[in-house]
Amino acid sequence: MKLIISLVSAVHGVTFTLAILYFRYSRRAKKDPTSSDSEKFLTVSYQSLLKATDGFSSANLIGMGSFGSVYKGVLERAETTIAIKVLNLVHRGAYKSFTAECVALKNIRHRNLVKVLSACSGSDYQGNDFKALIYEFMVNGSLDEWLHPTQKIGEINERPKSLTFCERLNIVIEVAMALDYLHHHCETAIVHCDLKPSNILLDEDMVGHVGDFGLARFLIKPFENSSAYQSSSIGVRGTIGYTPP
Repeated sequence: MKLIISLVSAVHGVTFTLAILYFRYSRRAKKDPTSSDSEKFLTVSYQSLLKATDGFSSANLIGMGSFGSVYKGVLERAETTIAIKVLNLVHRGAYKSFTAECVALKNIRHRNLVKVLSACSGSDYQGNDFKALIYEFMVNGSLDEWLHPTQKIGEINERPKSLTFCERLNIVIEVAMALDYLHHHCETAIVHCDLKPSNILLDEDMVGHVGDFGLARFLIKPFENSSAYQSSSIGVRGTIGYTPP
């Protein structure tokens, strides 16, 4: 009997906590759900990105994905720390991934989506095609790094990464709010198609942001009064275990 009472109390406690957090985030979302429409994109060139990353140095490499590599850089002109996703155009599907991400991020603004600052499309000094996406830099890296921490060189004396229950719960709610926005509040519904811990990035306040729209799928209603959706997909693959049916 005591066990049943304890379990019921625990369930009620978790439910109450979720309700409070949802109410709090709903109020915050109403006040500041999106970025200002008046924000202007940064103008960047291959030369400025080359300089910002010290020649795309491996020391500034912070991640690698299916279609490219991500570097940390500092734009001298704006004194802004940024994340630069350089597409590996030799990889099949990289061009489509670049297009998909540009289209997906063009008109969406939400506090729980990684903000795209600019894009660069041109040629490098050898005349090869060069395409890159520039994002706001997320100080605390990806959720995957916090769920599965590994010891890196220079971190011997640092505390291992770990998340509290409240931080985990907050991130779950923040990701859910981002997905709700993409699915129900965009002019054209967007399905991420590759949502996984490595694509959820954390800022300095441990707020979760959904990123990497290279496999985004757009749901388009064929008729105004139709409830059926047609799927427009530029990317066709996701990560095994995370790809939606």
